[in-house]
Amino acid sequence: MQRTVPVALLSAAMLVVTVTGTAQAASPAPGTLTSQDLTVDGVGSPHYRIPALTTSAKGTLLAAYDARPTLGDLPSNISVVLRRSTDGGTTWQEQKVVRSDAAPKGYGDPSLLVDRTTGRIFLFYAAGVNQGFFGSATGNDETDPDVLQADYSYSDDDGLTWTSRRITKQIKDPAWGGMFASSGQGIQVRNGTYKGRLIQQYAIRKDGANYAVSAYSDDHGETWKTGTPVGPGDENKTVELNDGTIMLNNRAAPYRTIAYSKDGGVTYTPLVQDTQLPDPGNNGSIIRYAPDAAASDPQSSWLLFSNTEATSRKNLTVKMSCDNGKTWPIKKVVDAGAAAYSTLTRLPDGRLGLLYERGNAEHITYDSFDLKWLGGTCADITITPPAALKAGTSAQVTVRVVNRMDVTRSAGTVGLTVPSGWTATQTAIPALKPGEGANIKVPVTVPAGASGSAALTATYRADSKQAQGSTTVTVTP
Repeated sequence: MQRTVPVALLSAAMLVVTVTGTAQAASPAPGTLTSQDLTVDGVGSPHYRIPALTTSAKGTLLAAYDARPTLGDLPSNISVVLRRSTDGGTTWQEQKVVRSDAAPKGYGDPSLLVDRTTGRIFLFYAAGVNQGFFGSATGNDETDPDVLQADYSYSDDDGLTWTSRRITKQIKDPAWGGMFASSGQGIQVRNGTYKGRLIQQYAIRKDGANYAVSAYSDDHGETWKTGTPVGPGDENKTVELNDGTIMLNNRAAPYRTIAYSKDGGVTYTPLVQDTQLPDPGNNGSIIRYAPDAAASDPQSSWLLFSNTEATSRKNLTVKMSCDNGKTWPIKKVVDAGAAAYSTLTRLPDGRLGLLYERGNAEHITYDSFDLKWLGGTCADITITPPAALKAGTSAQVTVRVVNRMDVTRSAGTVGLTVPSGWTATQTAIPALKPGEGANIKVPVTVPAGASGSAALTATYRADSKQAQGSTTVTVTP
């Protein structure tokens, strides 16, 4: 994977090559990942952190982040800065300041949200003077320097100019302490009862503990409310599922935690661990690949997720779910080295954009890739062993495969990974149309002396892609 650094970063001048106009560059070749650094520590600012990324209603890509004098959070003299790309991230316009002030004031932790109805772009962030998240006073006095304030800027010209607002009184319960927008990207509900609702996630401090909460607007951002906190929580994201449910995905270790809302983010079920999403306690990202797809369209249930899948901040990984986040069968490592916060967006051409902190946050890096690069295929894999699986005998294990893609998969194979000493025969599977399934009988031989439980993993391969499913079986003497 080749990394490129904008030419202007090689000098001590401004950060980037300036690009004007709206000409569209050709998309990268299918199956490729492109990568370029948008920042380098010490050029334009001593440090940069906290990436936010979105695609505007006009197809412009916007990347926001903190310009920091030190790596410390608020309170600090931090500025929120932004870059735009009108060609899907191939080239980027020069860095612009969205919000900055003289010390001791600071603004940080940006999150972008686009109203697809009006085209307005919101950029949420916290505003601090004397205190940060943990030291913030209770109350919601918008002039109190000891209260961490809830601010945002908005743009009605596709991110060229910005106007700022403070909404602390609207969304902060006076009993809460610190409150800040979860960086990355908010959502707009696309379907159902709450269609058009804008939702931005926050982390709040209440009674000495952290909680997650949704701020929402039903009037295109004129007024905002907050729902009921759910916890223990931290930096968190939401995604709309294809039945209108809002799923919350929360930073937690050793696994992410998730909750669901049936009332547009006002209340949530209790947070529970998702053991398919290991996490070191780091900010991640979750998006729906095709938020406007009809519920009958297989793409409507595809989710993309990014985080550092490790016990420490490294091994940045992107995963794909084919079933609204119930399972995550497809994944690929983007960067095996040190990495931290990440955020995803879908580009106009169907590729995905990923903005993340590379290394120990020395760089904020922009990558793009398509589903072909990510690999894998959406398929339901169900393994049904015979009622009696006996040692020293042969049997047939039924593997059912259902194609959950929106394209036909060619004829392929189904194989079983079995314990040492067992044998399994790879078996052909016919071509499968979207939604079509097939039951495949896979011959298995169990060695004499085997007993107890054994793990079986079925692998379906077609069109140079694969999907897997597993089960545990019991062997009798």
